[in-house]
Amino acid sequence: KSTVLFNSERLRDYQIPKWIETEIVALGYTITPIALRLMAEYLGNDLSKIVNEIQKLIINIPKNSKITDVEIEQNIGISKDYNIFELQKALVDNNQIKAQRIVQYFEANPKDHPMIMIAPMLHSFFIKVFLYSYLKNLPQNKIASELGVSPYFLKDYTKASKSFPPEKVKKIISKLRVLDLKSKGVGVGTSIGYGELKELIFSMS
Repeated sequence: KSTVLFNSERLRDYQIPKWIETEIVALGYTITPIALRLMAEYLGNDLSKIVNEIQKLIINIPKNSKITDVEIEQNIGISKDYNIFELQKALVDNNQIKAQRIVQYFEANPKDHPMIMIAPMLHSFFIKVFLYSYLKNLPQNKIASELGVSPYFLKDYTKASKSFPPEKVKKIISKLRVLDLKSKGVGVGTSIGYGELKELIFSMS
């Protein structure tokens, strides 16, 4: 049985992964860093929603099992191959074909991958890439704490900082900020489609 105590105040985004992990461990399971990251990013910080999804997740999973991205896809519906992290990885690898394919998947499934969610997540990623370039000489735990990420994922930012030097990242962040505002209808009559995202991704290569 869940031991969650709800507070009226929502947790900050960086606190969500630890909260989810604590809850899952309390229920008798463990979870991989990738699966935890998927849940935290895609479910947001609504604790009641997260609890409901955790309950759905464990229905068909034996106690003492390790929850992976496979279980997340099968029970929550977050694709392990077509998600924001795979998009980020494709961008860092300069794999335009894969990146555009992922965006096409997002476009075909707008309910699960709305632009209003994708744009700020990409913006957040590149902000961290920018910060990493100035923190990279600090101890690993200190860098992870400053970025608000698990030390497990620091290798992603190490690689990203090599693919995207600070000056290039600044330009990308500026474009993503505009895209984020447009996705919320700021400055335009209606929310934008996925075409501008595809164009932005193409310009990153």
